[in-house]
Amino acid sequence: MPKTIVNTPNAPAPIGPYNQSVVIPAGKLVFTSGQIAIDPKTNQLIDGDVRVQTRRVFENIKAILEAAGTSLDNVVKTTVFLKSMNDFTAMNEEYAAYLSGNSPARSTVEAARLPKDVLVEIDCIALIEK
Repeated sequence: MPKTIVNTPNAPAPIGPYNQSVVIPAGKLVFTSGQIAIDPKTNQLIDGDVRVQTRRVFENIKAILEAAGTSLDNVVKTTVFLKSMNDFTAMNEEYAAYLSGNSPARSTVEAARLPKDVLVEIDCIALIEK
């Protein structure tokens, strides 16, 4: 099955051997790589607590989904990795601001360590409307 790699300058460039997202045309699905709180304009990690980082992560995901021809409204599954489950409530409040109208399925796990020692990393799967 052919796949399409989608990368956009409106989200951070990958920091390893992966792409921002992969589109599977037959299923009309896009799979994003895990996003962390990197500002795509500076390619630097932003300062801030889990709320600030979660907002930046969703802005990055939003940009990737738009480049792939879809939007946050079409997200069907997310995986959230938290440095500490103590941040669950704060992350959840920010998460709801982006995905409350059509909440997707979700898994949330605490990870011992995340890339660049961030507080949160999120990936998703979304439908493509085309």
